[in-house]
Amino acid sequence: MVSLPLLADGVVGFGATAVERRRGWGRWAVIALVVLFIGLLVYGIESKGPDDAIDGALSEGRAATAPAFTLEVLDRGTVPERLRRPLGGALADGRLSLSELRGTPVVLNLWASWCTPCRQEAPRLQAGWERWGRRGLAYLGLNIQDLRGDARGFASKFGITYPSVRDARRGVADSYGATGIPETFFVDRRGRVVGHVIGVVSERELAVGARAAFDGRVIGAVTGGRTFDVR
Repeated sequence: MVSLPLLADGVVGFGATAVERRRGWGRWAVIALVVLFIGLLVYGIESKGPDDAIDGALSEGRAATAPAFTLEVLDRGTVPERLRRPLGGALADGRLSLSELRGTPVVLNLWASWCTPCRQEAPRLQAGWERWGRRGLAYLGLNIQDLRGDARGFASKFGITYPSVRDARRGVADSYGATGIPETFFVDRRGRVVGHVIGVVSERELAVGARAAFDGRVIGAVTGGRTFDVR
């Protein structure tokens, strides 16, 4: 004989199992919501926007420590004799760390092959490299969110001979506070950012930034020409 579950007052209940199932589903729903909340919280933390610490310091007349990075070398370029030891040596193993360039002033330019404004400044960046590279100022391109072949094709088309590294997910660009491209940062011998140009950089801005990088003098952040917003 099969016994049936009893409800209150001895009434036989055929729906007791269904009730238990509903309670079970309810518990799972609560757990799922908690997991979803935690996932969104983690995503929010990890996908936070660009860090504005550099521009904040520059606006107060202070240099900011350049965020460290170690990235794949996209193109080694042609390194002049004066930079052969610091820059050429850093590029040799196919990965470059900013710390390897400590003691050498650096012009760090953020670019991509799909960035229309980058085409405008490419010739003047190359001219700046030819002028200042032989004096000991390293030029380094930071290629972001780009395909290797497209990036190398861009460099070839515009005759760019300074080296570039690849920031595939733009994590380094975010750490520098970049909200678009092109952007150019001037880093002194001590590894501090002393200047920042947002947008297409001019010949004058490159010259002023070069001297500031050599001297360790803070020149602040300025808005240059056109920019491609990638926020």
